[in-house]
Amino acid sequence: MTIEAGQPLAGQPTPARQTGPRRPLGGLGRAALGRAGRAALLATGRPPVPDALEPLVQAHRRHHPQADLGLLGRAYRLAEASHRGQKRKSGEPYITHPLAVTMILAQLGAGTTTLVASLLHDTVEDTELTLDQVAEGFGPEVAYLVDGVTKLEKVDFGAAAEAETFRKMLVATGDDVRVMVIKLADRLHNMRTIRHMKPASQVRIAKVTRDVLIPLAERLGIQVLKAELEDIVFATLHPEEHTRARALLGRHEAGPDSLLAPFARSLARQLAEAGIAAEVTVRPRHCVSLHRVLLKRAAAPGPDGKPQGPQPADFGRLLVVVEENADCYAVLGELHTCWTPLPGEFKDFVAAPKFNLYQSLHTAVALAGGEVVEVLVRTRRMHEVAETGVVALGDPRQPGTGGDQGRDELDRTDPARPGWLSRLLEWQQETPDPDAFWSALTADLAGDREITVVTERGETLQLRAGATCVDAAYLLGEETGHRCIGARVNGRLAALSTVLHDGDRVAILTEDAAGPAPEWLAHARTPAARLAIERWLADHPADQPPRRPAVRTGPSAGQPAPPDRPVAAGRPAAPVVVAGRPGAPVRLARCCTPVPPDEIAGYPIRAGAVAVHRAGCPAGERMRADGRGALEVHWRPGGAPAAGFRATLRAEALNRPRLLADLTAAISAEGVGIVSAEVEPPQELRVRHTYTVELPDPAALAAVLRAMLRVSGVYDVERPHAPAGGGPGRPPAAAAPSGEMGMTGARPACDHHGEFTAGLRR
Repeated sequence: MTIEAGQPLAGQPTPARQTGPRRPLGGLGRAALGRAGRAALLATGRPPVPDALEPLVQAHRRHHPQADLGLLGRAYRLAEASHRGQKRKSGEPYITHPLAVTMILAQLGAGTTTLVASLLHDTVEDTELTLDQVAEGFGPEVAYLVDGVTKLEKVDFGAAAEAETFRKMLVATGDDVRVMVIKLADRLHNMRTIRHMKPASQVRIAKVTRDVLIPLAERLGIQVLKAELEDIVFATLHPEEHTRARALLGRHEAGPDSLLAPFARSLARQLAEAGIAAEVTVRPRHCVSLHRVLLKRAAAPGPDGKPQGPQPADFGRLLVVVEENADCYAVLGELHTCWTPLPGEFKDFVAAPKFNLYQSLHTAVALAGGEVVEVLVRTRRMHEVAETGVVALGDPRQPGTGGDQGRDELDRTDPARPGWLSRLLEWQQETPDPDAFWSALTADLAGDREITVVTERGETLQLRAGATCVDAAYLLGEETGHRCIGARVNGRLAALSTVLHDGDRVAILTEDAAGPAPEWLAHARTPAARLAIERWLADHPADQPPRRPAVRTGPSAGQPAPPDRPVAAGRPAAPVVVAGRPGAPVRLARCCTPVPPDEIAGYPIRAGAVAVHRAGCPAGERMRADGRGALEVHWRPGGAPAAGFRATLRAEALNRPRLLADLTAAISAEGVGIVSAEVEPPQELRVRHTYTVELPDPAALAAVLRAMLRVSGVYDVERPHAPAGGGPGRPPAAAAPSGEMGMTGARPACDHHGEFTAGLRR
């Protein structure tokens, strides 16, 4: 068989077992299994099953010796009668398909109920049998599983049938993961016979399998299904690359193993001498796994500067299976004591399992000749879960009879509904449109892995790789996401666009009056976050934008509150009057942040609006050079923007501890809100801080500049893009160095210059 689950664990390893190939599922001798199956039937007094079921019974008995074979026999007879006369594309009787699918599930160790549903999984869809008849003959549980994998008719749903069928299966999987297990086995057998389909159908089915089914198999932890599906999809979509990888594997298997097998024997001897009962095997890579290794080799030049070819260690890894969790770390100690471990290659998925329940210790050691060998260490129970995932956990509806028996108290796998599935079920309810659902589903499943981050309160968050602080905020709850104003990652302020990595420590900073900005959609990587942001933006039209300052420091204790901003009745009056264009929309440029009584110039932009820059601003000068004539503009007395005047201030200082805290305290003491803050890396003991502040009144600008200049260590404060020789609102002591490039507020958390940005939102 193609599906393999590794060798069964024996007591003490022997050299022959250590280096031999893995035994396929159902790999006992056919005659021996036949005798055992017939003896079991005679001993229990149950009626014999049809001859076609005998191989299936043999495989099922290995995992479930007390299974109800009579139920299997009845299900087979009904399926065979219902499908009688139907043919597959290959010309075989249709009953061969449900039999093959059920054999796959039996090899995985699925329960009797799952096998019965598998035998009947196409009857409601392709025959006259109804779901009520299935429920009457085999119970509501079997009927639920059959209904879960039954496709929706194209007659009723048209082009949306495939997307809605997957939605239906996912919803059913949320209540019982066996629905998706049956679907994966069904797809595996269809992929095994895909050569009988038309070329266009082969490509279409292979792409859906690649984009949806393989990621689902990965998330359910069913590695043996995932590996074979990957190889068949690889052969279908990339036949030349598959042929090359298959040829390399064939040549390696035909020759003597001069590296992995001898090392396996050496490791087994070392563990035996240390008194650790373990089984050491060589696990060969499958085609897709080898192809990925070859791509990495080709991308990394060797000592001669040329791409590297495959190495003997690339064709497999060592697997060490032990009895208890503590033995895993004992094996790791022997490995790292007797061979040289590679820094950065050790990963502990025992203490911190992957999102799909996978547990193992991963390490890599260098041998005497310089070759690097990867080693996996796990217990017998971990090996079962690593190979068959949720199937190894047993019947979810009967926890006392499933995988909980004999469970190690240190086993951290969670037999409940996987967290990723719960999140998927939440956002799918918000996407009634089939196309939007399909796009969101494939995008959500596109990530090859998930990461784990921890909040400063100790909560563990599972996110897809590439997720940002925005995604983490919404994972903590929709209200938390809406009120988010910034984040702290590993103790440092970070922009919401910051990409999180495995093991990061995250704190989400919130404010009651906050709300998401449209720019957040560019940073959201999870469908749940995107849908929540889009829903909020739809409920809060753009013509009524909320005020969302990043850090509202406010006046400190003992300081008077800032004066109320003078506004006209209703909406605030425009801050600038444009000569000859009454009522024209006015936009104060963010590059130079003009504030009354700055000398200003206006330039026409799109939609009849006017951009107002400070006189001498390089951006304004470029607009003039491009042929946009300057307009006559002047400040309106009492006028103010809806969000208040913003000003960008830059402080040059000698670096010292608490400088950032003292500067922000000085700004806060003047009753000014900080919109963003940027701190550049120190250079020769000098450091530059740039702040964008929101002024309660234009007159507050001079006071803020003087307060910042009074902070110990600060020797210069300026407004970027200021004209040469200073400008209005700037104290004489804060002269601007000539040729300074202006700053426009917060940049991403870490740009290509490596500058750290503490800007909290835009």
